[in-house]
Amino acid sequence: MSTSCAVKTKEDPLLKQSVAQKLMIDLRYFCEDADTAETCRTPLIELLPPLVDMIADTGIGGVILFAENLQDISQILTLNYALQQAAKAAGHPPLFIAIDQEGGRVVRIPQNLGTSFAGNMAIGATYAKHGGKFARESGEIMAKELMSLGFNLNFAPTVDVNVNPLNPVINVRSYGEEAKVVAELGRVQLAAMQSQGMLATLKHFPGHGDTSVDSHTGLPRVDHDLLQIENSDLLPFSYAIEHDSPAMIMTAHIQYPELDNTEFTNKEGEASILPATMSRKILTDLLRNKMGFKGVIVTDALNMAGIAHYFDQTEAVIKTFAAGADIALMPLTIRRPADIKDLNKLIDDVVRAVHKGRLSRQEIVESAQRIEQAKSQYQLAQGNALPLEQAIEQAQNTLGSKQHRQVEQALANSTIVQIKNNNVLPVSNKVNNIHLSMPDTTKCMALTFALKTRLPAVHISCSSLASSNTTANLALFEQADVLIAADISPNQSLAELGGMDDIQSWRQRTPKELQLSQQLAQLQAAKTQGKTTIFISLRTPYNVGLFAEYADVILASFAYNLNKTEYMDDYGRFITQYNGAIYNALADVITGKIIATGSLPVSIEL
Repeated sequence: MSTSCAVKTKEDPLLKQSVAQKLMIDLRYFCEDADTAETCRTPLIELLPPLVDMIADTGIGGVILFAENLQDISQILTLNYALQQAAKAAGHPPLFIAIDQEGGRVVRIPQNLGTSFAGNMAIGATYAKHGGKFARESGEIMAKELMSLGFNLNFAPTVDVNVNPLNPVINVRSYGEEAKVVAELGRVQLAAMQSQGMLATLKHFPGHGDTSVDSHTGLPRVDHDLLQIENSDLLPFSYAIEHDSPAMIMTAHIQYPELDNTEFTNKEGEASILPATMSRKILTDLLRNKMGFKGVIVTDALNMAGIAHYFDQTEAVIKTFAAGADIALMPLTIRRPADIKDLNKLIDDVVRAVHKGRLSRQEIVESAQRIEQAKSQYQLAQGNALPLEQAIEQAQNTLGSKQHRQVEQALANSTIVQIKNNNVLPVSNKVNNIHLSMPDTTKCMALTFALKTRLPAVHISCSSLASSNTTANLALFEQADVLIAADISPNQSLAELGGMDDIQSWRQRTPKELQLSQQLAQLQAAKTQGKTTIFISLRTPYNVGLFAEYADVILASFAYNLNKTEYMDDYGRFITQYNGAIYNALADVITGKIIATGSLPVSIEL
C-alpha cells in the first residue's frame, strides 16, 4: 500500500507541489543538534542548513516569524533574505514571510526598532473626531516598516466586533462594539496596508467578538441568530469584500451552530459541532460563494487547543482543506532536524487523501493557483531586489523615523478618553507629592519619567503591584497628595505573548483579582485620607465602575506600549529607561498640556 501511494505521488508532482504551497510553518525555535524529547527554546535567528534543505526539499508556501526571531534590523533582513534565497535557489515560488503586527499588544517587531502604535481599540476611540485617519496612517506606516524588513504578509487587521466585555482574547484588539465602525476602520487599515504592497489579512472569520473562551485554550461557541451574525459578526468582512479586495481572510476556531451545526467525533470519541475552520458550509458556501471572497483563506494556527485538542495534525489539515481553506497555518511543530520528516509525511498524507477521494485534486490545485496569483499580484518575487546592505540602510531610515513617531504620538494624544473629572485636572506644580500605583516596574518608570518632565518640582514616587515590599510602598503612599492608580484588565492572552509555546508562563501569571483588590483598597484609603485620586484604565475600560466611587478622575488609554532605551550617562553609569507615546499623552492630559478628545468605543457602567 505505501509503495503504491509513493508511486502515485511521483506520478503527480503538481499535486505534491500544490499541497506544499498550502502549508505555512512557524520557525520560532530550532535546536540544530538536539534530537531529544526536551523542549527546544532556542530562538531561530539565522537560517540553519537543515531548514534550508527543508525549504528546498518540500517547497512549502510560507513561514511565520515571532518576536524571538527578531533582534535588530540587520539580523531580521539577513534572515528574511536567506529564507527567500532558499526557496529561489531550489526553483520554488517566493515564500510568504508572515508576521502578527496588529499594533497595540500584538506586535512582534522590537518596539525600540519600529513605530509602536496603540492598537485597534485606541484607534476606535479616535473615530468620532478623526474618522479613519489613524487607521489609514498606522496601516501605511506598519506596512512600510514591515516590508523594509523583508516581510510581505501581515496577519492584521483584527475586525472582530467586541460585544462581550468578558472576551479574554480579542477585547482591546477590536476597534469596538459598533459593527459599522469596526467595518469602516478595518477596511481603511486593510486598504492602507495593501496600498503599500503588503498583503493584509482580515481576522477572525466569521467573528471572535462575542466569546468568553480563548480558542488557544478551548473551543468557543457563538450562539447568535442569523440576523445578528449578518449585521454584526460578518459585517466587517462583507463590507471589506464589497469595497476592497482583501488579500487574505483568517478563519476562527469557533463553533457557529446557526451557520453550521454539523457534528463530528473528535479524537477522544466525543461528539461536537464543527469549528468554522473545518466547516465547508462556512468557508466555501458562505465566505467563498455567497459573500464572493476571491482571495486566500488562511486558518488560524492549527496548534491551538480549539483544533489540536480535537484532531491530530494530519486530520486537521485534511479537514480544513476539505472545508475550503487555502493555507494551513502552523499545522505541525518543527523544532529540530528530526521533526522535518514529519513535514514530508504530512505532505504525503495529504496527497494520499486526494488519491483516496477525501480531497478534490481540482480544488487543491485551484487553491494553490490562488496562492500563486496572490504572490504574483503583490510581487513577492521582487522582495530581495535590493542588495542586502542597501536594504539594511533603507530599513534603518524607515523604522521609527521621525515622521512615523510623530504619527504614533498623535494617535496616542487623540486616544485618551476622560470618563470622569471632578474638577481635579489639570494637576499642577502646586502639588507636592504624587504617588503612582502601577501594574509593574516598567510602567512605573514610564509614567514617572513622563510626569517628571512636565512637573519637575513635584516629588513623584511609584510602587509596583508586582512588588512585595509593602512597607516601603505604604510609606510612599502616606506621603502623597495625589494617588494615580493604573490597571491592565484583562490579563494578556496567549496571542499577545506569542502563542501556544507560551502556555506554561501564561498559566503562571499573577491572578488579576489580587491586583484589582489591591488597587481598590488603595483608592478607598486615599479617599478616606482626603487625597486626590486618579484612576487610569490602560487596557479595556469595562471594569472602571469598580473604582468610580473612589476616583476623582478616570482616564482610559486602551494601550500601554513601552519603548526601552539603554545608554551610558555622564558619570559612566548604565541607564535603562522606559517611555512611550501613550505615557506622554497621559502625562499631558493630567497636567493640562492637551485635552482628552477620545470617545469610548465600548459601553461601560459607572
